[in-house]
Amino acid sequence: MDLKTRLELSVEILLPGGATEGQCLALSAPISFWGGVDPKTGRIIDARHPERGRDIAGTILALPGTIGSSSASAVLLEVIHAGRAPAALLMDAPDAILLLGLVVAREMGWPTPPAFRLPGSEQKPLAGRRLTISAGGVIRLS
Repeated sequence: MDLKTRLELSVEILLPGGATEGQCLALSAPISFWGGVDPKTGRIIDARHPERGRDIAGTILALPGTIGSSSASAVLLEVIHAGRAPAALLMDAPDAILLLGLVVAREMGWPTPPAFRLPGSEQKPLAGRRLTISAGGVIRLS
């Protein structure tokens, strides 16, 4: 994606929500929420992850991949309950386990970030950029 000529792009909606905005934290490696993210603080705690120490709270979290554990949905649910959730998730591929955590949080009546599909190759250029995502799945670069 050439950011100089393309200031917006459309993404597939995986879990709808309202319009949102935030700085994009585009992870450079897949992550497991179970053991990789502190559910109380929203910080990446995996000692081997390149973004260790970064806070996911309020970010547009771009996930180039996930490392599965069925407990990941529970960890994401705890992150949401603690008020440390990202503003939105951008997933390279739909992750049913993480999406389940979002659905359960929504059923509990907690503010839940929307989720979208965006290929990992298109996530990298968004790193550090301020993004606005419409409810219809259009990302605008600020």
